[in-house]
Amino acid sequence: MFEPVEVPFWLLTLILLFAAIAFASHFLFPSVRWFFRRRMERAVDELNKRLERPIQPFRLMRRQDNVIRLIYDPSVMEAVADYARTEGVPRSVAFAKARSYAREIVPGFSTAAYFGFAIWLARKLSRAFYTVHLGRTDQATLRDIDSRNAVVFVMNHRSNMDYVLVTWLAADRSALSYAVGEWARVWPLKALIRAMGAYFIRRRYSNPLYRAVLARYVQNSVQEGVTQAMFPEGGLSLSGAVGPAKKGLLHYIVRDFDALGERDVVFVPVALNYDRVLEDRMLVQAHETGTRRFKVRLGEAAGWVRRLIWQKLRGRFKTFGFAAVCYGEPVSLRDFMTTNPGASTEALAETLMAGIRASVPMLPVPLAAASIGRSGGAGTPEALGVAAESLVAEARSKGANMHLPGGGVRAALALGIEALTLRGILERDGEALQIAAGQEGLLGYYAASVLQLLGEPDSESDSEPAAGLHSPAAQSLATSARSDLELPPAAET
Repeated sequence: MFEPVEVPFWLLTLILLFAAIAFASHFLFPSVRWFFRRRMERAVDELNKRLERPIQPFRLMRRQDNVIRLIYDPSVMEAVADYARTEGVPRSVAFAKARSYAREIVPGFSTAAYFGFAIWLARKLSRAFYTVHLGRTDQATLRDIDSRNAVVFVMNHRSNMDYVLVTWLAADRSALSYAVGEWARVWPLKALIRAMGAYFIRRRYSNPLYRAVLARYVQNSVQEGVTQAMFPEGGLSLSGAVGPAKKGLLHYIVRDFDALGERDVVFVPVALNYDRVLEDRMLVQAHETGTRRFKVRLGEAAGWVRRLIWQKLRGRFKTFGFAAVCYGEPVSLRDFMTTNPGASTEALAETLMAGIRASVPMLPVPLAAASIGRSGGAGTPEALGVAAESLVAEARSKGANMHLPGGGVRAALALGIEALTLRGILERDGEALQIAAGQEGLLGYYAASVLQLLGEPDSESDSEPAAGLHSPAAQSLATSARSDLELPPAAET
């Protein structure tokens, strides 16, 4: 029994290796996980002390636990049975499909990734590209929202910088959970976005089973009080104006809402605007061709980044102007349903989009673009100044948010004209300024946010040329401000 036993060296190596793996998996790894888990819990406790809306336990659950909870939800199991019956497949096959959908949707939130890397990167990028202004936020109103209620920020979608800007500006309130389209499901962006708590949604090729799984995840997160952030337009604005809402996610929230329950849902309209949208030329081109299938060449993107870095190193880089974020009046879902019995999701969506449109801030470049449009596509600096003052007075009478640096309307107009001239959108013809050939669409893109704010005829739908654009160049400018209502659903981003 105690006699030596000879074994080959390779077998001894395997025995020791398996023993080491067993020791690590049963003793070492659990201890290490417990150690880091305790450190994370302490860090979250300290973080929650400074956040207006603490991180909910729902977001701290392990991703696998959330997936299991979702796929065994009674409504999802019912959808699995319906799918199996409709498609004529075994329930095990339908269940496996539902599980794959759940794994695709459910994020894996990391406090370190969000409040460490993501917030730091968002702050650096925002300040590197823009001078950021935070508008009339009505801080007291936001703070007065009961911490038990779920908050949903609904925003216009101007640029992919929207994610970056809002993430930074909301960093002292809560961790936002975004709905992100399929474009981001690429390595390594996919893992980073999931770690930030965002969830992926399909805007194309979905089926009733997928929609049931997505709806239940959104409803669960709202019920648990997770702070949401969504872009109701469903994609980047191609016209520069705030478009109509796509009501999918709103419908999921409203359908499951109990007006008599403890938790209310409060929608907060958020309006963003920029002096320069990074993707502007691509968006205008997509609007003119009638397709959202953007073709981005990696070589061109890499060259653009290299030029920015080179300018930065030489100290010649200038920011892209101003970016501004303004909050509208919060809308309580409970109050809305109480005061509007029988109101549809469409009515709620229209109310929220109207709040966003009314909150869009006016910046120098949009002001200059709208002034050129009001002047018929050309004008002297004096005539443009008169047009700008008229626009600002009209906007102020409507309670618009103003971000006009430089000491006055004329100074802000000069900043906007300078930016448009440097980009070749405007050109000088003697003492007058006029739209450069081929740049009508781009100028109309920036003017649209101001013209819509002022309620120009058909400006909310952007289906017809706005008033005050009389020259052929200006007519082309107004045509570029049409909405993307006519785009086929399959072309959404």
